[in-house]
Amino acid sequence: MSLTDGSAGPRSGIGADRRTGSALIAILQPLRVADWLSADRASAYCRILLTVTVIAMAGWVLCSSGGVDPAGKPLGTDFVSFWTASELALQHRPASVYDVAAHHAAQTAVFGQAASRYTAFFYPPVFLLVCLPLAMVPYLAALVAWLGLTGLALWRCLRAILPQASLALAIPAYPAMILNIGHGQNGFLTAALFGGAMLALPVRPILAGLCFGCLIYKPQLGIMIPLALLAARRWTTLLAAAAAALGLLATSAILFGPATWRAFLAASPLARTALERNLIGPEKMPSAFAAVRLLHGSPGLAYAAQSVVTVCVGVALVRALRRRRGGLGDGALIAMAALLASPFLLDYDLTVMALPLAWVMREALREGFLPWEKITLAAGFVLPLLVRPVADHLAIPLSPPVLMAVFCMVLRRVRIDADFGTALQA
Repeated sequence: MSLTDGSAGPRSGIGADRRTGSALIAILQPLRVADWLSADRASAYCRILLTVTVIAMAGWVLCSSGGVDPAGKPLGTDFVSFWTASELALQHRPASVYDVAAHHAAQTAVFGQAASRYTAFFYPPVFLLVCLPLAMVPYLAALVAWLGLTGLALWRCLRAILPQASLALAIPAYPAMILNIGHGQNGFLTAALFGGAMLALPVRPILAGLCFGCLIYKPQLGIMIPLALLAARRWTTLLAAAAAALGLLATSAILFGPATWRAFLAASPLARTALERNLIGPEKMPSAFAAVRLLHGSPGLAYAAQSVVTVCVGVALVRALRRRRGGLGDGALIAMAALLASPFLLDYDLTVMALPLAWVMREALREGFLPWEKITLAAGFVLPLLVRPVADHLAIPLSPPVLMAVFCMVLRRVRIDADFGTALQA
């Protein structure tokens, strides 16, 4: 081979690499900037999604009979667990809530064969305090009141974060809202408590702590809260959260008796069994743990993957909040960290993600969109709509990468805000 031929090879290779890189940049540019996703187009998509959803839900309810939907399940599916737990507690049998046979018998007594598939109650007795009044009214009335009151609380939080009237349509169109309504679940309540803490954190630390403390009813989503408050040196909020949690624990023990707590602790391994043996269904669960199980990984490998995600998110959270000057971004980051850190996460829990999505949108409208921000917002918004069908039919776990992308998006905004605050102080 001649010297001329030898020198031409590397140069042509470099030129090919440059052409490939340029082509890749050209392909990714529409996603990086996403100018095609204008405000008018996004509003139109939300209107279409909301219209289709409302029509489908109305048709589903109209085709139901006696509180049983066309699929033969109770309307609000999971709400039957809450309502019958309330019924047992009002009958002075709160410990029976954690007896699978007794709780299932209460469900079949209300809906017969429609409740043949048991709907478990994995929550600590603290949640019985919330459920207690439900069975004082008929099932359907309780379901409407439950979703209406908790939904209103979340609506007010989101409207406080995202005050632009033009964007109000995006709130009910967010698919996780529909998932929570369909399941009759507590996603609205969970998100409203995170939202209340997020709004109160900069100005009312005690109220923020009380909101965080009330999340003791869903302890798997509280893993990151103490770590975040310690990192941010928010001692008042941390003490208020601890006081609220301990107060609720004591109240539930006094009201329902120690036997109920013993029954809960004895039944708690059932939740772990359901998680590890895929009894709930990994296609319904957007956690890293469930992603590994969906791909037929062992429980040990799934726990290892979840641990890696939790540690990485925890480190990033601590580093970000240690240099913060405070603001809504703290709460947004804590909410996203809470979702990523939990192995036991259902698709309706993605209601919580409405808060960080709303905060980033608020900041972007005020300061301009950063690269990749529009497409990440869009991916986070549509994720609850796609997570279950894509996992169920294609065995592809979309959630962990999308949730991590949203977390990184929020983290970048928080760091920019922190850097700006540092520059002002200097």
